[in-house]
Amino acid sequence: MITSKLPNVGTTIFTRMSQLAVETGALNLSQGFPDFDGPQALRDAVAQHISAGHNQYAPMTGLPALREQVAAKIARLYGRAVSADTEVTITPGATQAIFCAIQALIQPGDEVIVFDPSYDSYEPSVELAGGRCVHVPLALPGFGIDWQALSDALSSKTRLIIINSPHNPSGALITRAELDQLAALIRDRDIYLISDEVYEHLVFDGAQHASILAHEELYQRAFVVSSFGKTYHVTGWKTGYVVAPPALSGELRKIHQYVSFCGVTPLQWALADYMAAHPEHVTELPGFYQAKRDLFCDLLGNSRFNFKRTPGTYFQLADYSAIRPDLDDVAMSEWLTREHGVATIPVSVFYQQAPKDLRLVRFCFAKREDTLREAAEKLCAI
Repeated sequence: MITSKLPNVGTTIFTRMSQLAVETGALNLSQGFPDFDGPQALRDAVAQHISAGHNQYAPMTGLPALREQVAAKIARLYGRAVSADTEVTITPGATQAIFCAIQALIQPGDEVIVFDPSYDSYEPSVELAGGRCVHVPLALPGFGIDWQALSDALSSKTRLIIINSPHNPSGALITRAELDQLAALIRDRDIYLISDEVYEHLVFDGAQHASILAHEELYQRAFVVSSFGKTYHVTGWKTGYVVAPPALSGELRKIHQYVSFCGVTPLQWALADYMAAHPEHVTELPGFYQAKRDLFCDLLGNSRFNFKRTPGTYFQLADYSAIRPDLDDVAMSEWLTREHGVATIPVSVFYQQAPKDLRLVRFCFAKREDTLREAAEKLCAI
């Protein structure tokens, strides 16, 4: 009889809702992936590198050319000179990077602060390392950090704080002033950070992403994680990276080499080529996704959903209290999928203990224009 190391973990809500969308023929605005392809030149580069024989193991830390492109992007956007050799590690997805960082840091009995609602991989990774998550709810309605609650949650056992900006599922952004506040709070404590910045380039309305990479004090104790999949519309490539000071990178790499050793080689070659040839891609991305956000929100304007336009990510939250206040958000998501042909994600699943009156669902607008129009038509008819 196997004793589960994760007895409270089942099939994720993302898998369940995507499966339900397939079963019912619903439009899938639930799981966070585009229904369009990445750039043609990027896809062509993969085929070229496969044909050129770049099909064996990449270096454990990642292809040098790709690590150099990441370092160049960081210097260009955030003004930080990082070493491609000692501070940048390519991983098979951002989730793996987060897992390895947690395993590198957390010892049995350590506490890790996560902000609810939070991405679902954080807590199982902490539990597998023998740690315990301390959940600090973000302040509603704007999903900002409750600084008093965070201060109260700190203890002598606190080893790590995980932050996520732009935030999934809400799209909320952490500001530079808040990073300064965080630095002051942990300055005299032996606490590290994981900064989940996979949506770093999806920031709207002229706002700027406040990256840990641009914060000298916090960077010295941080792992900063990002995703090529999110940035280049190729989530199925499962390729990401983590940037950290040399000593932290060294510890992360000890774990990474025994989890996967390396990422997929031709994908890394293709990404390196594309980043070198098209540095403008990341600066054009906010406008690309803001146009999709605005189209979707404009189309939902005549619906009975209540919402404020998301400041970041490719997710839009919507309050359905005026439609079916009798349903919790899990039941509402299933009802929308089965009865109205639009699959979505309930926000309560991102909480350890969600507020009882929470009536929010999350729509993914990383979709083709015709998909968004059809989904909005169905939602406005409710």
